[in-house]
Amino acid sequence: MLSVADDPDAAYLALCTRDARFDGRLFVGVTSTGIYCRPVCRVRTPRRENCRFFGSRALAEAAAFRPCLKCRPEIAPGLSQMDSSRSLADSAALMLEETVHDGSASSLPAIADRLGVTDRHLRRIFQAAHGVAPRDYLATQRLLLAKQLLTDTTLPITQVALASGFESLRRFNAAFAERYRLNPTQLRRQGAEPAAADKPLRLAWRPPFDVEALLGFFARRQVQGVEQVVGLELRRTLAWTHRGQPLAGWINARFVPAAHELHLGVSPSLAPVLGAVLQRARQAFDLDADPASIDAALATLPLPPRPGLRLPGTLDGFETAVRVILGQQVTVKAACTLVQRLVDRFGTPIATPYPALTHLFPDPATLAAADPEVIGKLGIVRQRVGALQALARAVAEGRLMLHRGAPLEPTLALLRSLPGVGEWTAQVIAMRALAWPDAWPAGDVGLMNALGTRDPKQLMARAEAWRPWRAYAVMRLWHHLETTT
Repeated sequence: MLSVADDPDAAYLALCTRDARFDGRLFVGVTSTGIYCRPVCRVRTPRRENCRFFGSRALAEAAAFRPCLKCRPEIAPGLSQMDSSRSLADSAALMLEETVHDGSASSLPAIADRLGVTDRHLRRIFQAAHGVAPRDYLATQRLLLAKQLLTDTTLPITQVALASGFESLRRFNAAFAERYRLNPTQLRRQGAEPAAADKPLRLAWRPPFDVEALLGFFARRQVQGVEQVVGLELRRTLAWTHRGQPLAGWINARFVPAAHELHLGVSPSLAPVLGAVLQRARQAFDLDADPASIDAALATLPLPPRPGLRLPGTLDGFETAVRVILGQQVTVKAACTLVQRLVDRFGTPIATPYPALTHLFPDPATLAAADPEVIGKLGIVRQRVGALQALARAVAEGRLMLHRGAPLEPTLALLRSLPGVGEWTAQVIAMRALAWPDAWPAGDVGLMNALGTRDPKQLMARAEAWRPWRAYAVMRLWHHLETTT
């Protein structure tokens, strides 16, 4: 499929009109300055003959353009998954991004092994799909993350280097100078705005965005002590394991609709994993979605239009999978009651600036080692106790990863192999934890009620029209049921 970057006239029109629908799908390199910008950049529009158009930041940087300090390409939304099943190249890109954002070392051979192909084949298909080699794609992701941390935080440069996946400050400085023709200190000084200790990290989205529906979904499922929705802000506690060390803290995510941005505050205790938190926030709030494509595909839904409805994701895939299991065959309210009891019994207390945030969600190792009878006394039936502990063991042992960088089919197969995890559970986990846009839990009672049929085959047949965005159809139908009944 051709992007707008392949049509110079359409691309220049989007640039002249500062069309936010193309943010993250189009970047313009200006030959007279050597800088590339987002189409929403507020600087003076360059002359047409000085513009080169690119479909990604990696392509712009491969052509020797450096990112604008004003519009900041690093905060632009990414590209949503357009296919019903991710291509190998897309899966590899997501895995590379995970290694960048959690600050770990990357290994393309290891990624190729996880995807079941050779290293050489993966390099070939990656180059064909993304227009750059995996090494260059990885370098762009690392340097753009570093640029954001230099601009939006007061972290020491050494910490920025480590958080961006560089093993030494020397390599970081050399890579930065080679690609951007200035060193990290110079970029921080030349940034569009001075950094402040309490300044949020900025993440952009493509309009429209139904913020009310997204926050309403989280508010109806919030668990006391762990999360709180207040106005346009979601606050929650968060635990992370970084290079074998446990970290704990909190975040606050505030939506700024006028700017088409999410402003993310993160506790200092999570500084080593800022990049990973940014990446998961994009998934949790579906900031990379392309609403124009999604809304067009769902036009045949038997519901009033709801432009910009997003797919609620997660900052913690294990937590979400636990919630899905506890939600099997019960109402949302009943599931929340069970999750609350689990947090009250096994959650770890934590001090935060917010009185409503007092506990971390139980970690996989804790639930895996818990006495099944103690879990059962919380009102959780034996079959679900078994499913919870099997899930917890798989995650604690590293056999199961629950984020959008995980390979889809192997992860679904592993989920289905766990006791007490059927197709409905696997599909809902894929929808929310793996960010699979075409997930479809055909046996869902809510979907049956909304579409007026109890026949899963009829549901599957009707849903064909909504590919590759069936998960968004699920959210539209669930939202209608939850807010009108």
